[in-house]
Amino acid sequence: MTDLGALVVRHAEPQDHAAVLDIYNHYILHSHITFDVEPFELSERSAWFALFAKSGRCQLFVGEIASMIVGYACSTPFRPKPAYATSVETTVYVHPEHMGQGIGHRLYQPLLTALEGEDAHRAYAVIALPNAPSIRLHEAVGFHRVALLCEAGRKFDKYWDVSWYERPLHAEPATAY
Repeated sequence: MTDLGALVVRHAEPQDHAAVLDIYNHYILHSHITFDVEPFELSERSAWFALFAKSGRCQLFVGEIASMIVGYACSTPFRPKPAYATSVETTVYVHPEHMGQGIGHRLYQPLLTALEGEDAHRAYAVIALPNAPSIRLHEAVGFHRVALLCEAGRKFDKYWDVSWYERPLHAEPATAY
């Protein structure tokens, strides 16, 4: 069992990139929850890592226990067109040996708090189904489902549905649609 009291959540540093990538590559190889299908080399992800700063809309937080990175949460651009600039896509990945122990929730909180202080309006999360733990996590931190895309991706010779979740990043009046 993970000691959450020993968990330190902080902005990622360059020396964390290999551990972040190791976690992500595990899910590429062993899970449908990412639609990447081939693991990455660190050099291939340098542009992705270069997106992140300690302020702004693109941030990367890591969770560390006893000098081991046990998970990460990040925000990246939602879509490339300029009108989407204040929307971000968020994601959380936890080392497989530390799943189900509250680390994802602890990683998401500082990321969402940081985004609330930036010129960011909405956060979106894309969840490949089935994935009940991710749905629970996202709903617990204020996301709600806004779309279901049936058989949107194919991996491991199977089609997977995807749910899109949304969370406002600032308090706002309710909108009637």
